Amino acid sequence: MQLEAAGHKLVPISTNLIELIWPDRPGRPANPVDPLPLKFSGKPVKDKLEALNAQMKDKNAKYLILTALDEIAWFLNLRGSDIDYNPVFFSYVIVSLNSFTLFLNPVQVTAEVKQHLSSEAGDIFKIEPYSSIEDKLKELVKNIDGYVWFSESANYALTSLIPRKNLLMTDITPVQLMKAVKNPVEISGMHNAHIKDAAALCCYFAWLEKNVEKIKITEVSGASKLLEFRKMQVDFVGDSFPTISSVGPHGAIIHYCPDETTDVQITTDSLYLCDSGGQYKDGTTDVTRTLHFGTPTDFEKECYTRVFKGHVKLATAIFPSKIKGNYLDSFAREYLWQVGLDYAHGTGHGIGSYLNVHEGPMGISWRPIQEDPGLEAGMFLSNEPGYYQDGQFGIRIEDIVEVVDASPPHNFNSRGFLTFGAVTLVPKITKLLVIDMLTDAEIEYLNKYHQECRDIVGPLLEQQGQKEAKEWLFKETKPISK
Repeated sequence: MQLEAAGHKLVPISTNLIELIWPDRPGRPANPVDPLPLKFSGKPVKDKLEALNAQMKDKNAKYLILTALDEIAWFLNLRGSDIDYNPVFFSYVIVSLNSFTLFLNPVQVTAEVKQHLSSEAGDIFKIEPYSSIEDKLKELVKNIDGYVWFSESANYALTSLIPRKNLLMTDITPVQLMKAVKNPVEISGMHNAHIKDAAALCCYFAWLEKNVEKIKITEVSGASKLLEFRKMQVDFVGDSFPTISSVGPHGAIIHYCPDETTDVQITTDSLYLCDSGGQYKDGTTDVTRTLHFGTPTDFEKECYTRVFKGHVKLATAIFPSKIKGNYLDSFAREYLWQVGLDYAHGTGHGIGSYLNVHEGPMGISWRPIQEDPGLEAGMFLSNEPGYYQDGQFGIRIEDIVEVVDASPPHNFNSRGFLTFGAVTLVPKITKLLVIDMLTDAEIEYLNKYHQECRDIVGPLLEQQGQKEAKEWLFKETKPISK
C-alpha cells in the first residue's frame, strides 16, 4: 500500500533469477518419505481432517492450502529428510471438505505411503506430482464459491492465482494451532525422548570431564562424540540442529557452529557452552548446558547464577490461561537487569514432536509475537535465558518445558491458570552457582529437580550399563544448601 501511494508497484516474474546465475544448481532433494505410526503420532489423518474441515466451515473456506512443510508432515503423519535436521519433505497439500490432495515428487510416492494414507484416511485422497500444484489450483478456483485459505507466509506464486482477491484469505492455518497443542501420545513421547536424550548428555558430560585433560578434545570432536552417545538411544534419527559446541569467546556468539576453520580445544580454562538436540521418532529435543572443567571466575559464577535465577523464575511462574508468551519474558531477565545485564535473543520457542526444533506460533520473547494464540496446556516451549560477554564467554541454561494446569488458591473470573512442568532432565552445574545469592525457594526447586533427574534418568543409565555417566549424574545432583 505504501508503494502504491508513492506511485510504485512490485511486478512478479516467473523466471528464477538465481537459476540464471547458477546454472548447475543442485536439484531439489527427493529422499524417502516414511509413515509415522500411530504409536508416535497419536491421531490418524482422518481425525485431523475432520478437525480441519470444521474450522474451514466456520471460516467459509472452500479450500485450505498447506505450504509449510512441517504442517504437511504433521497432518499426514509422514516424515522425510529433504531438509537437514528437519524431518520434512517437499510437498503441498490442498484440503477440501472431506478430501485432500498431496502434491509430491513421484519418486517419493511409494506403495508404503499410499497404504499408510489409505489406512489412516480411507479412499478420500489423491496424490499428484509436486510440479502440478499451480495448474491444479488454477483449475479449482475457476468457479469457486468460498474462500481459499492460505497461511500468511505462503508464496506469492500461489496466492496470486486466486482470481478474485476478495476470495483470498491469509491467516494462521488451523494446522499450526493444532500441532502446537500436543495430544496425549505426543506428550508422552516428548517426555520419553527427553529422558533418552538426558542419558546421552550425561554420558557425554561424564566422558568430557574424565578426558578433557587426558586427550585433545575440540569443539568439533566433542560434538561428534555427543552424536555417538545419542545414536545409542532407541528410535534416534539424527540431530535436530547443528550442535553449538563452543569454548570461551565462541560461547558469546549466540548461534556459533564450529567447523575446521574455527575449531578449538576444550580445556579447563574456559566455560564450555553446549546447545544441542536430537530427533527421535517419539519427540524432538533441545537442551543447553554451560560447564566449566576448571575454576570459574567470580564474575562467571555471578552471571551464571543470575541466569539460573531467571530460569527458575520463569519455570515456576503461574499465569492465566491464554496469556501470550511475551508477557512472561521479563521474568527470565529480572536478575540480569538488576545489575545492567541482558541478552539479545528470545527466551523461549515452541518445539515440534519429531518435527522442526523451532515451531510456532507461540513463543516467549521481548518482541511481541503477532501470531501467538496464547499459552494453553499441552504446549511445549524452551526456557533459555543467557548472558554473553563479548570476546570472553557465553552462558545459557535451556530446558524444554510443558505448559500444564496450575492450581493456585484463587481463580479470577474462572479464567484458569497454568504453569510449566519440567521435560528436560539434565543436571544444572552447581559448581557455577553462588549459593549465597539463591533464595530458599530456588534451592528447594533445584534440589527437587535434581532428585527427578536421579529418579528418572538414573535407572536408564543403569539399564544401559553406563556406570560412569550415572556416577556423574549423582555427583552433579547432590542436594545443595546454604
